[in-house]
Amino acid sequence: MRFAPSPTGYVHVGNARTALFNWLFARHYGGDLILRIEDTDVERSEARYETQLMADLRWFGLDWDEGPDRGGPFAPYRQSERRPLYRRRALELMDRGQAYFCFCTPAELEAEREEALKAGRQPKYSGRCRMRPREEAARKVAEGQAASVRLGIPEGEFGWEDLVHGDTRFASDVIGDFILLRSDGNPAYNFAVVVDDHAMEISHVIRGDDHISNTPRQLAVFQAFGWKPPRFAHLSTILGPDRARLSKRHGATSLESFREMGIRPDALRNYLLLLGWSAADGKTEILSPDAMVAQFSLDRVNKSPAVFDSFKLQWLNRQYVAAAPLEEQLEYYRSLLLPFFENQGFLTKEEFEKHIDAVNDVISKVIVNRTERVHVQDAFRLIMDYDANRILERAETREVLNDPDARQVLRAFISKVLSFSTLSYEQFREAAKIAQKETGKRGKELFHPIRVAVTGEVSGLELERLIPLIEEWSKFQLAHPAKSVAQRLRELAEVARLQGSGVSETPQ
Repeated sequence: MRFAPSPTGYVHVGNARTALFNWLFARHYGGDLILRIEDTDVERSEARYETQLMADLRWFGLDWDEGPDRGGPFAPYRQSERRPLYRRRALELMDRGQAYFCFCTPAELEAEREEALKAGRQPKYSGRCRMRPREEAARKVAEGQAASVRLGIPEGEFGWEDLVHGDTRFASDVIGDFILLRSDGNPAYNFAVVVDDHAMEISHVIRGDDHISNTPRQLAVFQAFGWKPPRFAHLSTILGPDRARLSKRHGATSLESFREMGIRPDALRNYLLLLGWSAADGKTEILSPDAMVAQFSLDRVNKSPAVFDSFKLQWLNRQYVAAAPLEEQLEYYRSLLLPFFENQGFLTKEEFEKHIDAVNDVISKVIVNRTERVHVQDAFRLIMDYDANRILERAETREVLNDPDARQVLRAFISKVLSFSTLSYEQFREAAKIAQKETGKRGKELFHPIRVAVTGEVSGLELERLIPLIEEWSKFQLAHPAKSVAQRLRELAEVARLQGSGVSETPQ
């Protein structure tokens, strides 16, 4: 097996799924997985992308048996370091009369292409250099004329039994004599991969179905050399929710972006496995790495396009986080929180490290709930970010403060809270009971306006857990200090005119 990315950008989910399926296939059948860097695109290939893609794959949980960083019996594993081999193989085909020099200029080739399109034909090379005498072609090359090398395609068809799509065939007349070596000496993709797959003894090629049209060209090269081709399996395209090919406009698509979002690699592996594949029982959705390896086979790969569902990925991620040991969960959430704090301006890195025990306490109180509705970042936003004016500006919270019964509850509640010098949860409950006694309100009618007044939100962490956290964090000396419950209610009472006998009946 081989996974052969080009170092021209970040690893996106399509490539990641391809790498995963190759890895699972190799591990299931006890084969070797080769990482081969296809960097013959000189203008776009960059060493930093190669470094990044290997780091991304390791984070994703994949390893390989041979590659540029590990070596192996078929080294080198960068195509840029294998150019002499490609040239030697191209000359071998020329010596056997199966390939030839082409001197056509880009302008001539473009004119041919436009003529074919105007005539309603599929563009392909006319083959006019194929009839040039070999001696004449050799002389022109010796004189310094630029020439590419093309493969002469025989009449007939090229077909294979695809392990996903079944019997697949292409007529040779839609292929044309394609380039093996460009005039600058660099190999064309469809030539280099065949030379490498043969040299590296690749038995199976698993890749995206955007490569289906490349397969007949590669089969033509295998046939020209008399080599046995590998078995091919082409995976379905991954689509966005709008059924268009998944792209950046749909949101995060690279492994790096998912890592920055806080998606766990084991959750992402599990999710990508389910894009176009199903477990043996047809219903299991969460699989351990051992179960993935044990159950993986290509006969359960669906050839229909798979739709990427970010909500399903987030759900799976929450299941994996919740199942992890507490210390692992703390570490996971801490890794998300530091950039969150810095981006929001809540905490500096120094403040984060100084108050790490308090950070862990908040995380623990959130994850103990095992609820999908409350996220750690949201809990910290409730603690660190309060603005009474914003409560009056938002429709759903302003509606609460406009309600006469809610305002009655808050007048009684705020009056009692502000009489305390400090506020414990017990004192908070005492204030709520007094408001209940004075207004006759209980349950949601009592606590919903209190929640809005204290947090500025209509939902979130239970007040029993949240109140002590707000009070604790309000005591820390921070660049962006958290407001205590009393500070919040005093601010709200002022802007909403909720305190005293002369209170306005309408919030400002």
